[in-house]
Parts: sequence; structure tokens; C-alpha cells
Amino acid sequence: MSNLSTSHAYGVGLMAVIVGAALSIGYYELYYIPEYNAKPIIPEKVLNPGQTTRIAIVAGSVNQDQQQNFVPKKQEVQLGVDNMVVWKNQDQAAHYVTPDKPYKDAYSGDFGSEAILPGKSYQFVFTQEAQIPYYCKVHPWMKGEIDIIHGALTS
Repeated sequence: MSNLSTSHAYGVGLMAVIVGAALSIGYYELYYIPEYNAKPIIPEKVLNPGQTTRIAIVAGSVNQDQQQNFVPKKQEVQLGVDNMVVWKNQDQAAHYVTPDKPYKDAYSGDFGSEAILPGKSYQFVFTQEAQIPYYCKVHPWMKGEIDIIHGALTS
């Protein structure tokens, strides 16, 4: 008959692995995920500018021969002054505001609208400098550009 002997080292090793895994998961959930998903700290005057920039999608924009569709076609806005931009659809058809290249604002997220129905609007608060050409994805001849520059109030 043989005597089996057991070692306590196996139990201690197993406990060390369990504690290590628990600490790793805790760190990931408490520190890494919130830090990764956190929005940047943006000055209040940039998040709530004193003025709103308005861009009209004018009536008749579905007509490819019409030169005026986004009015104004090129708009410059200043951070902290008028960086909240509203596109208002005054046409009888739905339109989109779609960037030429994907653009993601550090605070507001992805730029680009869903369908803007007649009489409705789309608004976006820009919080960083950029130059963004855009168009209507169902009417590609409709083009515009928004240029976000450093505002005097953000110094």
C-alpha cells in the first residue's frame, strides 16, 4: 500500500492565480475602461457658445442645376464664439450632411447627420479645430465646407 502525500504548494499557487486574476479584472473595470471612455475636458464657452451658426438647405436643392443648396457653402466658425452649427432643411426633400472623410470630434463624437426631413434641422457642436468638406449623400452635387478655427475667446 502506498501513501499519497499532498503538498500545500498546489493550493497556495491556485489561490495566487485567483487573486491575481481578480485584481487584474478590478483594475480593468475601475481604471482602464472609464479612462478610455472619458470625454476630454472642454471649456464651458466652447460647449455653450454665445452664438449659433446657421446653414440653410434651400428650397430646390434637389435640382442638380441649382448652384445654391447649402447656404453659405463655406462657413468659418470660431471655437467659443459660434461653434454650434445648425443645418435647417428648407427643401421639400430629405437631405444629409455627410463629411467627405469620416470626422470624429473629441467631445461630440461622429459628425454626420441622419436624414434631415423637410422643416427639420441637424445640429453639431464642434470643439476642436478642423476643416471639414461635406456633401449630401443622396444628392452628391450638394457640397459645403465648415472650417473651425481657434476663437478669440478660447485663449
